[in-house]
Amino acid sequence: MKSVSFIQRNTQGHWVGDGFPVRTLFSYNDDPAAFSPFLMLDYGGPMNFEPTTQRRGVGAHPHRGFETVTIVYDGEVSHRDSSGGGGTIGPGDVQWMTAASGIVHEEFHSEVFGRVGGLFRMVQLWVNLPAREKMAPPGYQGITAAQTPTVALPGGAGSVRLIAGEFQGERGSARTFTPMQVWDVQLKAGHTVILPAPEGHTTVPLVYQGRVKTTDGQEASDAEMIVYKRAGEGVTLTALADTTLLWLCGEPIDEPVVGYGPFVMNTPQEIQQAFVDFQNGRMGRL
Repeated sequence: MKSVSFIQRNTQGHWVGDGFPVRTLFSYNDDPAAFSPFLMLDYGGPMNFEPTTQRRGVGAHPHRGFETVTIVYDGEVSHRDSSGGGGTIGPGDVQWMTAASGIVHEEFHSEVFGRVGGLFRMVQLWVNLPAREKMAPPGYQGITAAQTPTVALPGGAGSVRLIAGEFQGERGSARTFTPMQVWDVQLKAGHTVILPAPEGHTTVPLVYQGRVKTTDGQEASDAEMIVYKRAGEGVTLTALADTTLLWLCGEPIDEPVVGYGPFVMNTPQEIQQAFVDFQNGRMGRL
């Protein structure tokens, strides 16, 4: 079994645009090797929004060199990008956008959610790409809740929704460039579960809501992430309350990480080129 390295938390929030109140639990500015292949995670909400006819969100901005994964728990997010991808996602849905060689996109609350208002909860994860794929064509995967397989955990302990990766013979819908597991796990209070985590893989489950205890007695609750050591296989967790867990486990990408703002590449020269290409319209336009 893997052992806990530390619990990652951040109580300080900030706004992304005027629609996304988030806490950044980690980013490529921290220790990118510790979280690889994952680059950043924003824990969004919970917040109740009043009805409005104005657009709330983030206008057109670029990305290069990685993927963004947006998971909605409550509310709705509408996306549009320069590759032609786009759509609106609601509870249980996922937008998996591959920026790769470059993309320009926008993210707003949907028009319907803006008019109605209500509870808003989401997560946005940034996933690194290996050097060989950083200049691949951009793409977009819109994955609905209905397209996401669900597997029951033994003993009525809960369930696993497979966004990416495989579990008990089922496979998630998302296509990934390196091996990883991105699962939405529901755990029932009082149950203990063993979740698979391969030897050598980064394993950093996020407690979105609820409370769990590790085998060494450490506890993690809302907006806290358990960072495991890479040695060993598998993780044992006990749910101290009904818990929603975002399970993140992936094979590290053993390459340099150089990031600046919306671009993540392998060298400073590639970052400079990304700015030049964006300014010259080579990442497309909305």
